Amino acid sequence: MIKKGTQVEVISGKDKGKTGEILEINRKLGRIKIKSINMIKKHLKPTKENKGGIISKENFIDLSNVKNVDEKKKEKKIKGKK
Repeated sequence: MIKKGTQVEVISGKDKGKTGEILEINRKLGRIKIKSINMIKKHLKPTKENKGGIISKENFIDLSNVKNVDEKKKEKKIKGKK
């Protein structure tokens, strides 16, 4: 089950092989944001509240491009191999 805070691994695209934690889910479009994966540059206009400039932030990635990484299953596989 995919939910916020779950560890996932990217299986295709420019960040293939990287793992991260899910930050946000858009179930309607079938896309998720993963911490420090699929980074983009965003240009912000200066306002009274913020300075503006270029910032890096995460962008959405398709749900079909990730797989769930469950720590409990990994431990069982390692113990079974002995």
